[in-house]
Amino acid sequence: MKIFVIVLLLNLLAASSAHAGRTIDGMVRAVYDGDTVLLTTREESRLKVRLYGIDAPETRKPDTPGQPYGTISKRTLMYKIMGRRVTAEIMDIDRYKRAVAVIRYGGRDINREMVAEGMAWAYRQYLQGAYESDYISAETRARSHRAGLWRESDPQPPWEFRNGRRDQGKHSHRR
Repeated sequence: MKIFVIVLLLNLLAASSAHAGRTIDGMVRAVYDGDTVLLTTREESRLKVRLYGIDAPETRKPDTPGQPYGTISKRTLMYKIMGRRVTAEIMDIDRYKRAVAVIRYGGRDINREMVAEGMAWAYRQYLQGAYESDYISAETRARSHRAGLWRESDPQPPWEFRNGRRDQGKHSHRR
């Protein structure tokens, strides 16, 4: 039944832009990395959520290395919201069928905080409206203060890291 509810919710969200901006309350049950969490709703449905407008450094996976600050970014997000009741303002559904949302805890925009603390990039490719200028300004301040990942001389954005990893995989198959 729980899976049915999640599938129904995702289908409704994907089928109608009227659901964009819908807010869901949930308890954070898992933090996968610095920009992806698992929520459990009051109805005990589970919803995987990708944080809107940010891209955190990749964490190490069994078959792939992580990026500098990947683990620190994940721990920072865990410290902020693990086991806490949050609200998720759903902005979209991504190609992996995850809800893409702005996470709020205690009135705070957690996505923005992650960028402001140098734990994630403002993901310009997907940012829109007021979030765009707010998140980009937060990133600019984090850079100028050399906060978090900006302590590195030239940190590699996660989208470039992922593309490089994919390119390496393609080349290794040719040998």
